[in-house]
Amino acid sequence: AALLQRVPPRKTLKGSSLLFGEGGEILRGKLLTYLHNNGYGRSEIVMEPGEYAIRGGIIDLYPAGFAEPFRLDFFGDELDSIRTFEPFSQRTSGKCERFSLKPFNEFSLDESAVSRFRAGYRALFGVVSDEDPLYEAISEGRTQAGMEHWLPLFHDEMETILDYVPNFTIIFDYQAEEAAKSRWDLILECYSARSDKLLSNSTLI
Repeated sequence: AALLQRVPPRKTLKGSSLLFGEGGEILRGKLLTYLHNNGYGRSEIVMEPGEYAIRGGIIDLYPAGFAEPFRLDFFGDELDSIRTFEPFSQRTSGKCERFSLKPFNEFSLDESAVSRFRAGYRALFGVVSDEDPLYEAISEGRTQAGMEHWLPLFHDEMETILDYVPNFTIIFDYQAEEAAKSRWDLILECYSARSDKLLSNSTLI
């Protein structure tokens, strides 16, 4: 299943991270735009990965891939300090010199990605009705439950795990063909079900 799964192209990962360090000139507005475009959700209190909260000059942030969230203390646009904290008690647990912030989603909601999604969606389903919550949310740059199932519409192309690890020897056992067929059958079944539902909610010409 993992081998057949299409993933975002490697080029989308280049330049997609932000590096934070004490004393660095970090534009607060740039950070907030990055969080919005890359799958982070705003909340009152940060408890889970993928959340952030704003309290005056302090931004609490729980990046993907870290054991604890970070508390970023800004003085204007200058990052004054980075601390880690325990999410349940919200108490500081330590200090951090630097960390790299990476996207939480496999796609961005920036202007170009939204434009690709809209064009691809209309190409598949024609004129979209006003009652399509997915199309409306993406068009406005908002997240929507289930949007990850439409990953190919956010990218010009898709790759596989083999593109990330080239020149490796791949060995299949005797059940590989059967497993691949089962996977493709499941994909086609899911696609047909979603396609039928969307067509019933869309106005076609």
